[in-house]
Amino acid sequence: MFNRVILIVLDSVGVGAMPDAADYGDENSNTILHVYEGNENFHLDNLEKMGLTYIQGLDEIKDYEIITNGIYGRLMEMSKGKDTTTGHWEIAGLVSESSFPTYPEGFPDEVMDEFVRESGRGYLGNKPASGTAIIEELGREHMETGKLIVYTSADSVFQIAAHEDIVPLEELYDICKKARKMLKGKHGVGRVIARPFTGSPGSFERTENRRDYSLPPTGKTMLDLLKENGFDVVAIGKIEDIFAHVGITKALHTTNNADGIEATIDEIKSGSNGLIFTNLVDFDMLYGHRNNVQGYGEALKYFDSRLPEIIAAMKDDDLLMITADHGCDPSTDSTDHSREYVPLLCYTKNIISTDMKTMKGFNTIASTILDNFNIEIDFEDKSILRDLVRS
Repeated sequence: MFNRVILIVLDSVGVGAMPDAADYGDENSNTILHVYEGNENFHLDNLEKMGLTYIQGLDEIKDYEIITNGIYGRLMEMSKGKDTTTGHWEIAGLVSESSFPTYPEGFPDEVMDEFVRESGRGYLGNKPASGTAIIEELGREHMETGKLIVYTSADSVFQIAAHEDIVPLEELYDICKKARKMLKGKHGVGRVIARPFTGSPGSFERTENRRDYSLPPTGKTMLDLLKENGFDVVAIGKIEDIFAHVGITKALHTTNNADGIEATIDEIKSGSNGLIFTNLVDFDMLYGHRNNVQGYGEALKYFDSRLPEIIAAMKDDDLLMITADHGCDPSTDSTDHSREYVPLLCYTKNIISTDMKTMKGFNTIASTILDNFNIEIDFEDKSILRDLVRS
């Protein structure tokens, strides 16, 4: 049906609390709604034309009638959790029956003692914290002692922050790889994350040299199946890290949303055949976790302004799918991810505009993509394209 699918994940752009959100402390979260409400006269014209504000739960911000030109709806996560790895794995067809371990009291001595032996350095922190806050709190001591700043969050992450002048990037990355190898089994966190920063006390800044080290997927994903069947799987942004470099034929690491959008447009213009899979992380990393409603809105407006370029680069037999992996409502007291529905917006040049309402499972995306390429799947067939796209 389509020669290629362009799948863009707007990291953390949730569209409303799921029924079990209270179990995660997120019952009032709605990332998109609260960004609209927190920014005066806010509109995302191109995403709205694709049906964004017609999605269930966003009705109150639909203040004028528009003619949509896309398939739109929202997806309910079936996996346990609200983290990046779980969300992306389910998008790719892999549902996680149990959540990754979290450490609200910090990591136990058995983990930290091994970390000291493996890293060759001491540590500071070892507690849940905002990344920017803990750097301000412990950055000076880190620079004086060379000890690594270790912290976590409500998500399953082992984060290591270090000043680039104190711990060279390659050393920090090597330490993260060692931590990834030791954090398995009952302590198998979803991600180990390198969090380099620069500057001086009172003016520290995290850099764009972040790296994520995820657990390998616990089963085959659509990436594996596409690759095995001879299709390209182009990973842009942190997709290669999330999938531990498995099932990927080409990886393009990017530093921010603008870089990721440019790489995506360039790849669309190329002769690839299969899947272009992009993650745009700034919404989550720079604005959601920092409770910056205005910055989140500006980042969405920037993506929206570049959307026509993405569409213009598409060929007649391309399909564009836009979604998210979880929420991260910047208007709440929490700085952590939120348990939310995610949007699904689909566009191609020949499409029947359709409201898909609420669909169960982020793996609706994997089912649709694999069905398009006539690849058999071992989970429930949820393809949404049949009878909706004009031949």
